[in-house]
Amino acid sequence: MPTVASSDQTTLHYRVVGDGPRNVLLVHGWMVSGAVFDALVEKLDLTGLRLVIPDLRGTGKSARAASGYTLEQYARDVLAVAKHAGLERFTVVGHSMGGQVAQWVAAQEPSRVEGLVLITPVPAAGMQLPPDVAGLFRTSAGDREKQKIILGQATRQLSAESLERLLEDSVTVGKAAVESGFDAWTGGGFEAKLASITAPTLVVATDDPFLPPAFLREKVVNPIKGARLTYLPGPGHYPAVERPVETAALLTSFLAGLGR
Repeated sequence: MPTVASSDQTTLHYRVVGDGPRNVLLVHGWMVSGAVFDALVEKLDLTGLRLVIPDLRGTGKSARAASGYTLEQYARDVLAVAKHAGLERFTVVGHSMGGQVAQWVAAQEPSRVEGLVLITPVPAAGMQLPPDVAGLFRTSAGDREKQKIILGQATRQLSAESLERLLEDSVTVGKAAVESGFDAWTGGGFEAKLASITAPTLVVATDDPFLPPAFLREKVVNPIKGARLTYLPGPGHYPAVERPVETAALLTSFLAGLGR
């Protein structure tokens, strides 16, 4: 399994699936690791694709750094992985907070990002949660019961088996990643960068109770030139886990539309 040192020497782990000519970088969100994409990867037709799936700092097999849990550093981390994996041009797929990171990367490297898929993404402007919800989220590190409550609130069609897999992953995420990562994605603050995005952009909305379609259209789709919204009814915040077949079909269709 390849590793690379980021700009602050934090060791980042990533995996590569497939060896096709089209590079796709999958960026996970808060409180999980790159394992959140496992079900999606299983359902994807990998013909012609090369998937690069990092574990962000503090998650999965990457180092539990004491600091660096900012959107800017996450973007640096992702770009360090992209460089190490030899990705000159690539599509970025980002989920939740990873959708924020994907927007940052696409804005910073418009000549390299050929496509952008944002799955129930947090807006670049961030988002505020009610105090009780924010308190639950921010104090959930290593707490299986709190994380089970969070996943229960966020999802709509999550099987018991999938819930267990998510919990096995989320309970291992470092405390700093949970606390400071939460502060990063709720704070946002880089909406001015979105004007630099030139890649074709697809925003996937669901019946997510925290990020409903109308909210995503206003806060994510409208600020990105030419971005389109697609609505997948049924699942909540984790469509790649709740409905991997349909999510894979959306991604496959988008990639096919990019041409070469």
